[in-house]
Amino acid sequence: MANTIHVDVVSAEESIYSGEATFVALPGEAGELGIYPRHTPLITRIKPGSVRVETAGGGEEFIFVAGGILEVQPNRVTVLSDTAIRGKDLDENKANVAKREAEDALKNAKTEIDMARATSELAVLAAQIAALRKYRQKR
Repeated sequence: MANTIHVDVVSAEESIYSGEATFVALPGEAGELGIYPRHTPLITRIKPGSVRVETAGGGEEFIFVAGGILEVQPNRVTVLSDTAIRGKDLDENKANVAKREAEDALKNAKTEIDMARATSELAVLAAQIAALRKYRQKR
């Protein structure tokens, strides 16, 4: 039996990560999920936050996802997200500027739809900034 599981993290634009891992942690809807090789099959939504991949070589990869879908098979984990960014590619200054813009949009929202859109964007950006800080602490 293999001690690794194949992990693919895919955004709408590109494959962000593909490789063998010994463990994957990510933000499930009901809390943090941990996936080891030979996990029971599962499909669930995930919340904005960090996907942490413990690679077969002993390293770690952090990928920020803005929510999405997780599919687990005994030998494969697939994370599908509209937006996925490698931890090393996150830019705190850009995220903070976008967060301020989203806060302004929320203050100036004229309709419930505008308010919902701004609130959602704010949640994603706050999760992105938190993911970035977590990534930096590990370095």
